[in-house]
Amino acid sequence: MNKTLYIVRHGQTELNKLGIIQGRGKNTDLNDEGRVQAAQFYNAYKDVPFDKIYISALKRTQQSIQPFIDTGIPFEKLPGLDELAWGIHEGQASSPELKAEFLHVMREWVAGNLDVKFEGGESPNEVKVRQLEAMDVIMSHPEEKTVLVCMHGRALRLLLCILTEKPLSEMDTFPHQNLVLYKLTYDGSKFTIVDFNNADHLKTPEDFEQDQNIRR
Repeated sequence: MNKTLYIVRHGQTELNKLGIIQGRGKNTDLNDEGRVQAAQFYNAYKDVPFDKIYISALKRTQQSIQPFIDTGIPFEKLPGLDELAWGIHEGQASSPELKAEFLHVMREWVAGNLDVKFEGGESPNEVKVRQLEAMDVIMSHPEEKTVLVCMHGRALRLLLCILTEKPLSEMDTFPHQNLVLYKLTYDGSKFTIVDFNNADHLKTPEDFEQDQNIRR
């Protein structure tokens, strides 16, 4: 079975913009910039013949790819694609104390302590369990050759580790921003990343002109 996955993070929300902690416990909408990003992504990939769309249970993912849904492409919500839950820190603004606490937890994860979590939140290992369940659903449809998946930042990093058979402790090797694309192909035995952290669709004409000037 061959399959191609286009995996994107959702567009910008106001909490993203303000640097406020937003995980599984915050069901937020896209802001104006996020809606622009959604339109940019659609314009760049509207000709890809997607057979199916999978999104998380949080509305910011559906809002990010709604233009594709509006064309009649079938879609399904999978809670397994939800963002990692940050527990008691959901909705909190950044502060030196909070940054220090997050840095401590991130260091634990990098060290391989993947059951560590914030109070009321989820650990990477817990997220992995539900992501594997979601992937079982996605991979159980061999007729869906080209699939669009919209999910969340930290969850995206964890899923990419799973698909590329890396330990979850290496999650930070996968950078991301709002509505960035990772494209993966599956050849029947393994996944390969063929498009890594692609944000070309978000560039303005001025960005492209600057890139050309740099190359000259």
